[in-house]
This record gives sequence, C-alpha cells and structure tokens, in this order.
Amino acid sequence: MASKQVSFVHALVVFIGLFALIALGMFALEQLLHVVLFLAVIWVACNAWLLGFKYETLREMMSAAINKALPAFYIFLLIGLVIAALMKSGTVASLIYYGLDWLSPQWFLPVGFVLCALMSLLTGTSWGTVGTLGVVFMGIGVALELPLHWVAGMIVSGATFGDKMSPISDTTNLAAMSSGTDLYAHIKSMLLTTIPTFMLVLGIFTVVGLGFQVSASSVQQVQNIQTALADAFTLNPLITIWPVAVMVVLSYKKVAPEISMTACVLVAAVIAWLFQHQTGLQLAHAMWSNSKADTGIEHLDDLLGRGGLFSMAWTLLLAFIAIALGGLLQGAGFISALLGGVIQAIKSTAGLIATTIGTGFLTVAALSEAYIAIMLNSELYKKAYHDRGIDSSVLSRSVEEGVTLLVALIPWSVAGAFYSGTLGISVIEYAPFALFNILNPLVAILFAYLGVAVIKVKN
Repeated sequence: MASKQVSFVHALVVFIGLFALIALGMFALEQLLHVVLFLAVIWVACNAWLLGFKYETLREMMSAAINKALPAFYIFLLIGLVIAALMKSGTVASLIYYGLDWLSPQWFLPVGFVLCALMSLLTGTSWGTVGTLGVVFMGIGVALELPLHWVAGMIVSGATFGDKMSPISDTTNLAAMSSGTDLYAHIKSMLLTTIPTFMLVLGIFTVVGLGFQVSASSVQQVQNIQTALADAFTLNPLITIWPVAVMVVLSYKKVAPEISMTACVLVAAVIAWLFQHQTGLQLAHAMWSNSKADTGIEHLDDLLGRGGLFSMAWTLLLAFIAIALGGLLQGAGFISALLGGVIQAIKSTAGLIATTIGTGFLTVAALSEAYIAIMLNSELYKKAYHDRGIDSSVLSRSVEEGVTLLVALIPWSVAGAFYSGTLGISVIEYAPFALFNILNPLVAILFAYLGVAVIKVKN
C-alpha cells in the first residue's frame, strides 16, 4: 500500500511529464515508440515509488493490466494468421480483382465507408474489418492511384462506426454494462449523435471523392494488376469468398472471435491447398511470416505478401509495454486523482458531457487500451450523471465517443498500432482523415451545449 495519497498536482505533473516524454521521443528525437514507452514506464514507476509503492506491488499492477488485455493479444495473433491465410487462398486477390471492376475513383470513398460500416456492424469488430476489407481497399486504392491517407481514414471511419454501434461489439456491451444502462437504450442514445455524424462524413467523403480523377496511367495500371492477379491465382469468387463468409456468419451468430477467426484461417488454408496449389510447407511458412507474391508488380507483391504471426510482433510488443504503463497509472491512483479534481470543477450538464469525452481521450491515451478506459470513466462519472438527473445512456454514449472513437487516433494505443501495422500507413498520416472518429465527439459536444440529445431520467 502507498504511504501517501496522490494529489491532483502530483497527478498533473506525472501526466505532463508522460506526454512531454512521448512527444519528445516521437517527434523530436525520432526514437522507436517502444523505447519511449519503456522510459515512460520508468518515469511513472519512479513517481509511484515516491508515494511508497514497493517494486513488487508495481509489478503486480502491470501484470494485472496485461492479464486483462490477454484476449486482445489473442486477437492480434489471429489477425496475423487471418491476413496470411486470406492472401494465400486468393480471397484478397479476388476481392481486389472484382472490386476494380465496379469501384470507380469518384465513388470509392463513400462506397468504401458504407461497406466498412456495414461489415463492422454485422461482425461487431473494427479489427476484423480493417484486417480483411480494409486490406482489400488499400490494395484497390494503390491500383487506382488514390491518396492512401484518405483511403485509410475512410477505412478506420467505417470500421469504427460498426464497432461503436453493433449490439455484438465488445466495446458497445462493455460501455452499457459499465455505465449501468440497457444495451439497446445505449445504442438508441448513440443514434442521436452518430447518425447525423455518419451522414455528414458520408457527404464529405462523397464531395472529396468526386474530385478524384482517373488518369490514363491508372487505367493501364488497373488492367495490368487484373491480368497479373488472374495469372497468379484462381479467382473464382464462389470459392474464394468462403473464408470471409464463414467469419462474418459466425461473428453475427455471436460466436467468440477467436473461434470465428480460427475457422476463417482453416477454410482459407483448405482453399489455398486445393485451388491455389499451395503446399503444406508453404502454408506453414506463410502462417509464421508470409512472403512476397510473384505477380511481377512490386507493390502488389508486397501487399499480397503481408500477414503471419511474426508480422504482428511490432504491434504486440508495443501493446504489451503500453498496457503495463496504463496499469501503473491506474493502480497507483494517478488517473483517479487527476480526474477527481476535474469532475469537482464541472458546473453545467454540457460541461459534464464534454469533460467525459475529453477525459475519455486522456485516459485511453494514458492507458493505451480501450476496455480499461471505458470501465474507469464509467465508474468515475456515474455519480455525477445521477446527481444531475441525466440518464445513464448519455454517460455510456459519451464514454464511447471519448474512448472507442478516439483510441484509433493515438499512435501508441493498441488499436492505433494495429490499424497502422495492418494498413501499412502511420496513425499520424491517416488520423486527420478519419473523419467519423474526429467529428462524432465534436458533434456530441455541440449537441450538449445546444441542449440536444441530453436524455433526462424519467421520474
């Protein structure tokens, strides 16, 4: 136990030092993020030690946080396997081949946004959407010579929409449960701010997309890619679509994601063996670290050579360190001390909602992991919402808008690292174009100050 209680000033100093260290390491010294976060762990641990925490206790804090995040680590590894299997089965190649026939540059962003939103809504997972449909859209974007920061921003926007709104999403259920509200009351409350944002973002993507031009070189590039894919793979969509179909159906039936992803890998492996003439040894090597394809087009070979367990090592190690850091911040009481002081200063209902969203972003940036941030913010603000007569569904909605949406914009977060590693583009590059993630919290705050969508408790 600590011999001293954390003060608001001490907590503030710790967070200022933490974010200054991360900013200095990432942008000024250009050091690896893993090393910067390791130094951040030392900084927080030293401050916790000053409070009287012993090393054994600090280690238990980190271990407890990592233990809670183990299910996410399983998903990390399985996503690497899924991507490699879908590459070898020809599933990704088929989707790119036929996608190039009907996805024009002008309608690519709005159509892609809607499709990503629908898939994540059906499966309840943004990670699965990014790891499958997102990879396909990045490949098509390369072929059509589209700005990849816009493509990645569109993918993350659509994938996050479903992750936030789906009744089978883990974050949706966790936010409702942690805030003490009914799941469907939570979703109904989110519709009030999410649908206007969705329509706004769809309009922006449509306007931006209409400005994309088709060059003669891109037309020839598309033809070259389709020819190369047809030569390298058996592109029968009735066969190659089965791995994705199996994963979507099992996810929709609320089968555990680990099981649905494993089924996807096994079905894809069978197709790769029977129809793409991959040997068992080739598949085994691909599952560990996929190798480049042999289509004769370099960037296409790179894309089709992605996936495998080893490809997730960078992300997995980053998540491991980041979650350990979050365990220290929470366990030593720095987060509670900082937010407790903030809550006491809130004077209005709109200010409470805005602060909930803002501190959601702060905590997920500190903890690097959404689940803990959702539970922590729900618990911290529950009494404040109750005392003001605000329905708990507004709390659960605000927590999701501060955590589930904004976690994708944080480079060192588990989600940010995953999206970046999977799509092959840095968070810094795609974040300004993940319009749904940016605008939904802003719309929610604007509505709060206008008195819109603030649900009161019925007496």
